[in-house]
Amino acid sequence: MMVRSGNPVARPAMALCTLLSVLLGTAGRGWPQATAPSPSAPPALGLQEAGPQAPPQPVTSAPSAPPAREENPGLINEMGKLFDKLPSILPPIKSPGETAKDAGDALSRLAKPSVMISGRVSCPASPNGAPDCKAAADQLCQSKGYQEGKSLNADSAEKCSAKVLIPGRQRKPDDCRTDTYVTRALCQ
Repeated sequence: MMVRSGNPVARPAMALCTLLSVLLGTAGRGWPQATAPSPSAPPALGLQEAGPQAPPQPVTSAPSAPPAREENPGLINEMGKLFDKLPSILPPIKSPGETAKDAGDALSRLAKPSVMISGRVSCPASPNGAPDCKAAADQLCQSKGYQEGKSLNADSAEKCSAKVLIPGRQRKPDDCRTDTYVTRALCQ
């Protein structure tokens, strides 16, 4: 198709596009993957010396076995190895009946009756110094007649000693502490 344009930029652009399409069209062939040279052999740069050559073999018309496929360490070959190993890595596929049974078991574990309770219980300090709000949620639920609870909502407040109110006194790190409270828990 020939396009005529009075635009002086269009001709060089079309020539460039044509050149690129020719180059990309001939880029179908690639270079073979090279194997790594042995560490004892010196690297081959430039021309190599011609060594002793074996005499040419006579051509026979007898059918011969195809040559053994040599290992190609390329990316595609490695991906093929991965796909060969894939069935042993993945878990087996379950039938729909097994999947439905597993889902029913999971739902029955979640179906315990639970109630949301509101209140305010201080979280005691755990051995590592962090607040233990599980114990506070349990205490809140036990105060309402339930066995255990999970914290849904917590609140924090800073408690300071009266020393902080003295004018001109520098505040010290041990003057205030942060207390955490469970305010809402899911009880069972």
